[in-house]
Amino acid sequence: MPVFVGTGDTSSRIRSNRVGFASHSANPGTASEGDVYFNSSDGGLRAYDGSAWSAVGAGGGSFTATASGTLSNGSPVVINTDGTVSKVAASNVSFGSSSEFLDKSVGATAIGYDESAQRVVLAVSHPDSPYRGQVYVGVVTASDNSVHWGSATNLQTTGTQQATPHRVIYDPNSQKTIILYDSSSTGSVKGYAVVGTVAGPGLGITFGTPVVYETGGQAYASDAVYDPINKKIVIVYLDASDNGYGKAIVGTVSGDVITFGSTYTFENGGYAWNPNISYDPVANKVLIAYRDAGNSNYGTAIVGTVSGNAITFGTASVFASVVAIYTDVSYNSKVGKHLIAYRDNTNSDVGKALMATVSGDTVTFGSTITFEDGFSAVGYTTPLYDSNREKSVIFAVPETGGSPNYENTTAYVCDIDGDTVSIASTTALNTNRNNTMFDATYDPFQARFITAGRNNIVDGTNSSAAIVFNPGNNLFTDNFLGFSDAAYSNGATAKVQIVGSIDDAQTGLTTGSLHYVQTDGTLSTTAGTPSVVAGIALTDTKILIRK
Repeated sequence: MPVFVGTGDTSSRIRSNRVGFASHSANPGTASEGDVYFNSSDGGLRAYDGSAWSAVGAGGGSFTATASGTLSNGSPVVINTDGTVSKVAASNVSFGSSSEFLDKSVGATAIGYDESAQRVVLAVSHPDSPYRGQVYVGVVTASDNSVHWGSATNLQTTGTQQATPHRVIYDPNSQKTIILYDSSSTGSVKGYAVVGTVAGPGLGITFGTPVVYETGGQAYASDAVYDPINKKIVIVYLDASDNGYGKAIVGTVSGDVITFGSTYTFENGGYAWNPNISYDPVANKVLIAYRDAGNSNYGTAIVGTVSGNAITFGTASVFASVVAIYTDVSYNSKVGKHLIAYRDNTNSDVGKALMATVSGDTVTFGSTITFEDGFSAVGYTTPLYDSNREKSVIFAVPETGGSPNYENTTAYVCDIDGDTVSIASTTALNTNRNNTMFDATYDPFQARFITAGRNNIVDGTNSSAAIVFNPGNNLFTDNFLGFSDAAYSNGATAKVQIVGSIDDAQTGLTTGSLHYVQTDGTLSTTAGTPSVVAGIALTDTKILIRK
């Protein structure tokens, strides 16, 4: 039978109704694998695994993985998409080399992300007659900021007429990707929508039968957003056959088919140029931003409410009393507001941005900032949201005014505080000039943005390629793992203390306070962006890890 031997209160003993573990205020200097003691400083059991002491019980534990980069004892740790672990750090903003998908300069470009297959879907107008639409599927690799592309698939299964892609939109309910384009395949230009199925884990795509959503004529500059409450695709466009009025239509995806309700008009005073749309999950509304040619070409926005296959609108509001070209809009979940970007054609063609707040059927606006004024003009603007870092990024192509007339695709990372937006950093994404035939999307699994369009037009080797952009820090909303249990070198097997464990390698903590991990790897009692809980401080050097 086991025998417990002890000479004092700090030794292990067998009592009449319990077992008493040896009690100490710190880890013993020497130990053997399997030793256990009670730590009187933090009130928990510690076990020795042959190399280190770690907390046991109360949900505590540890996780072992290969270290990517060096880890210091007590440093906050994130888990990477490849299963390795890294120290939380404000890593440098970076982008990869051009990932070419065609050795020619494409026409129109539209790109989106299929979340079920975890693939990028790119639709382009091929530059050779008859300018047929083609679709590429790609997979993003975060480690080197690259895209690997599959072979092109024809967008139209019959006919050889020109196709101009406008938007690639993902429907999470059906787990399908829908591509909007206009085409003259029936003898006159019409707006089409086709449902695509991405064949993951491969790089192929198949299509259902294209459906016409604008029968009268060209559905110019179509944009779309998914409404998760109504499970609908909401499309907006300029109706070239009806005075350029702004139109909207609601679609429902079932299998490989999309069906539509009636068409509704949100602007009938003149051409509604570049209509773009975003969804507001708090208000359960959509916000449409456009240039209103019927009102001095002012930048204008209007709120829409979807009900079944119908949509109704509030009153249009002007957000910029200037000629606002290349308007676009996206929703920022962190602040619950919409970021609108545009080119101010009245004032030197600079790039401008502002925040919009939806309340009921109305929209109000914050102050406007200039995000780019160092070039002769700004090309297309594309604001997007990084759901991992809780940051908005505006992509645009500044124009030089020379020949060729376009500079590098540029990313403007935004800081947003309520109704106020400012630019935190600006990064030109390549060394060869692009033109305006580009679009951008976000990969939430690899936490990377992907831009695609024409490339290399300066040196005469025209091509079309994608560039992957990493906005910076590696701390996301859901990848914090815990604290490194010791110091480890790159490639070593590292032990990470996880939720329920107590890390004792901290300094300067506020006892009894909840602490948050910051993007630079420090801890603070104030939440950062993104807001990531580290745990509660037991002493100035010990933290109980929690979510």
